[in-house]
Amino acid sequence: MRTHSRRWLLGGAAAAVSAVIALAMPAAIGQTAPASTPPSSTPLRLSLPAPTGPYPVGATELHLVDRDRTDPWVSSRPRELMATVWYPSRPAGREPLAPYLPPLAAKLYDKDLAATLGIDAGQVNWAGLTTHARTGAPALANHSGFPVVMYSPGAARFRAEGTILVEELASRGYVVVTVDHTYETLGVEFPGGRLETQRLPDLAPTEVGRTMIRARVQDTRFVLDQLAVLAAGGNPDAGRRRLPRGLGAALDLSRAGMFGHSGGGFTAAEAMLVDRRLDAGANLDGSMAYRISNSDFGDVVTRGLDRPFLLMGAGLSGGKPHTHLEAVEWRTFWANSTGWKLDLYVPDGEHFSFTDHQALLPQLDAVFTLREGVVAGSIGTVNPRRIIQSQSAYVAAFFDQHLRDRAQPLLGGPSPKHPDITFIR
Repeated sequence: MRTHSRRWLLGGAAAAVSAVIALAMPAAIGQTAPASTPPSSTPLRLSLPAPTGPYPVGATELHLVDRDRTDPWVSSRPRELMATVWYPSRPAGREPLAPYLPPLAAKLYDKDLAATLGIDAGQVNWAGLTTHARTGAPALANHSGFPVVMYSPGAARFRAEGTILVEELASRGYVVVTVDHTYETLGVEFPGGRLETQRLPDLAPTEVGRTMIRARVQDTRFVLDQLAVLAAGGNPDAGRRRLPRGLGAALDLSRAGMFGHSGGGFTAAEAMLVDRRLDAGANLDGSMAYRISNSDFGDVVTRGLDRPFLLMGAGLSGGKPHTHLEAVEWRTFWANSTGWKLDLYVPDGEHFSFTDHQALLPQLDAVFTLREGVVAGSIGTVNPRRIIQSQSAYVAAFFDQHLRDRAQPLLGGPSPKHPDITFIR
């Protein structure tokens, strides 16, 4: 059974933050287990489901440096971030497919995830996993631009882990910007092959948590500033690397939203509270508390939001369904929010059902003998293909309604097409 710590921003002090890097799973985390035998000497190639929208997808990375802000984790450095911009592109040309992870980050990811799953590193070709986006493809021309949506991953997680939903939104006519939160994330790879690894201090858990959320909100606001530079025809990349043709004109920042998984969902809510450039937001299974036991909640919980917000929960938290009827900070946030709101629940899912693990873990489980309970503890027993389609449908419908002013009947009540989704009133 999962506890709040697996859904919470931290789950403990700095040492516990490192545990958040691992997949949510039963108590076997950290125990030794025999590694499975690879089916051959060739590392396993994985794949992601293709986006279903009408537009091809392009992608480009941005190296962003905030020289007006000292890094909250490494005080000797200015704050610097890596972000990826995903956008509707012109029909596919010869541009290469964007990698899921750059090479050094892929190697680090492989080592960490292999230890969690109970297999040997090197058995999965993470460096060879590609997305469906073409690197640097020209952006699709649109007279008014496309709405912009930001994505923030869970605490200590990689921005790549939201690729399925991100690509889906881009294929449906959104510019989506994913951000890694440097020195909190296990590893962030910068241009030139520089890998910056996690550096979190040994402090009280609430202090680490508050620093995390404060840094993430500042990251969000800074990236929005840099997107404004891009939309105005500038190049915010620190190395002034060439940008895809037409990218700046593709952004319509007058229609902007944000969503995130776990700590990223908490980030989306807190960023909306202080930055009115964000018109709508969604929290995918993230607690909005620093410490549940003493009701140490985020500011957004007690103040609420006056703009549209979507909650999506899964499985159990503290032995109870993770909905606004049962999770105390969600319940308080719900009561204090005056804007449009909706709570959707996936009873048979789990915390990482809202990430790419919902598609990747079943592929690994079909080939390797994984540590007992790792799959169900991470993504539950929900049908993987069906829940990915349902998440895509509801997240896209939410932003279509609130960033495009297109009424979505799907948001009005349960649908037989999506039997794994429960509406919580």
